[in-house]
Amino acid sequence: MSMKHLHRLNDREIPLCLLFNRINHLKPISLFFAVISRLGNGVFWYVLMLMLPLIYGLEALHVSAHMALVGLTALLIYKWLKTSTERVRPYSHNDTIFQNVAALDQFSFPSGHTLHAVGFSWVLLNYYPEWFILVVPFTILVALSRVILGLHYPSDVLIGAFLGAGLAQGSFCVLSCLL
Repeated sequence: MSMKHLHRLNDREIPLCLLFNRINHLKPISLFFAVISRLGNGVFWYVLMLMLPLIYGLEALHVSAHMALVGLTALLIYKWLKTSTERVRPYSHNDTIFQNVAALDQFSFPSGHTLHAVGFSWVLLNYYPEWFILVVPFTILVALSRVILGLHYPSDVLIGAFLGAGLAQGSFCVLSCLL
């Protein structure tokens, strides 16, 4: 996608970014989504991967390893996409977007937080569906936090979710071929 096309897409999405970003001006909501974003940066998922074998026994080691491999693959994909597209973040495109959480890197597309959250959730729920009540709301909050905090456009989050789901589902296809 050319820079001209990205700029036009940014212009189209800014009104929605501004709408979501309004609630970031409310201190308690801003702090809540900042914490969610921080946890979604890996802390929540890494602790969960470490806890699974303690909860379910050694059989869960392969689940944690599966999640870790999906996460590593997601990291490679999203870093390549970010440097390939170089899409500026909403707060860089429009200075009325309130940003109170530092971005992890310069570019916006896709949302790595969302990509990882969906990918990790997809894998986990395939093995342990009882985690649905915790990980699905958390994943949704992570995705929302990225737009509310002014760090991503809605399309960054949507594409991140699709990539995460596709990557996780693809990992099951690869596993079934190997076994």
